[in-house]
Amino acid sequence: MSSLPHYLLLSAMLFAIGLAGTLTRRNAIMMLIGIELMLNAANLNFIAFWRFSEHPEALTGVMFVIFSIGIAAAEAAVGLALIIAIYRHYKTTNLDEVRGLKG
Repeated sequence: MSSLPHYLLLSAMLFAIGLAGTLTRRNAIMMLIGIELMLNAANLNFIAFWRFSEHPEALTGVMFVIFSIGIAAAEAAVGLALIIAIYRHYKTTNLDEVRGLKG
């Protein structure tokens, strides 16, 4: 059976991978995937702390995760809409080549 430190280590590794992907990639879609990985690492922390708390029947961690998943879905939809709009205008998703957003 796993314990809290195992989940926290896994969450830290997921967050580090997401942060590295966000900071090193110049492709907008890869940056969005890195942000999603970081949000999933935070969700894993919420669930782990909820599961190993004194009162897991309260379901507070689950409610935080459900709210966070809803926010992540809205962020992904808006982010993809922006990426599609930038691609249609500049014909690239490389953020170094996008100089200005003035239409």
